[in-house]
Amino acid sequence: MTAKTKIILGIESSCDDTSAAVLVGNQIRANIIAGQAVHESFGGVVPELASRAHQENIIPVVSKALESAQIKLTDLDAIAFTQGPGLMGSLTVGTSFAKALALALQIPLVGVHHMKAHILAHLIDDASDHKPSFPFLCLTVSGGHTQIVQVNAPLDMQVLGFTIDDAAGEAYDKAAKMLGLPYPGGPLIDQHAQLGNPTAFQFAKPQIPELNFSFSGLKTSILYTLQAAEKQDPDFRKTHLNDLCASIQNSIVSILLQKLEKAVQQTGIKTVAIAGGVSANSELRKRLLEKQTKGWQVSIPKMSYCTDNAAMIAMAGSFYLAEGQTVGQEIVADPRLKW
Repeated sequence: MTAKTKIILGIESSCDDTSAAVLVGNQIRANIIAGQAVHESFGGVVPELASRAHQENIIPVVSKALESAQIKLTDLDAIAFTQGPGLMGSLTVGTSFAKALALALQIPLVGVHHMKAHILAHLIDDASDHKPSFPFLCLTVSGGHTQIVQVNAPLDMQVLGFTIDDAAGEAYDKAAKMLGLPYPGGPLIDQHAQLGNPTAFQFAKPQIPELNFSFSGLKTSILYTLQAAEKQDPDFRKTHLNDLCASIQNSIVSILLQKLEKAVQQTGIKTVAIAGGVSANSELRKRLLEKQTKGWQVSIPKMSYCTDNAAMIAMAGSFYLAEGQTVGQEIVADPRLKW
């Protein structure tokens, strides 16, 4: 007798996207995301506004996901939610909703680590053209995290390197703010970079040992470059916007790939994946694919699985559930959830 295919509802609310997804086996039947435009005028995510928006969005988003998947609440076998890391208020909305729904349905509850979920999104059936085989290295890059992780199995991961200050996504957004671009600035830098010269400007490169990262010095170098140039030309940022964006992007992507190359050399693992919001960056994707000429097996997730989404939470939840790693009603959101 074959085991019943598990149906899992995933809930993601770590930052400013409210998302719900339905996973049937390894197949995502629905992945609904509601963004929050309210933060654009503030130049960044305002935690209090984010949590309020989650409260407004979560019921409609979950309802839409179930409707799109043609799944009833009574069909669900478990609920997986983002326990952390993230913004406390945002996480609490998702955690509280998941706990209440699991209690009402009398089904298991699974607390998921947000960054592990980004990595496990690669194991969704339609995540990418080349699903990575174990072991593989994953460069996880987002607004809050930058890490190189060795993935030996779904629940066996080891962090080999991490940022000692700012994350790559944070560097993108802060550089964009210096250039007068609206939030979120990372995608806009990517767009302008397509029209610019990536070697037009040189910025300071961090000298960080081993496989760790640093982006604070790069941000300072960008600021000093702008300030010095504007003494001669007050319109410098506007007239050189494309070249500045291309040079900034080149610097960030080069830092990421240099460390990833070092990790490949040290571990001997040539199966490499990327995950997290910055994995949607066109230059990072292009230059990683070029590594296939060096014998790398490269896995790049489809765009819908790069940014924060509940599909990855549901997928991760399925592995936790299979190992009996469920949580009780005493569980709380943890904005600094440890790896």
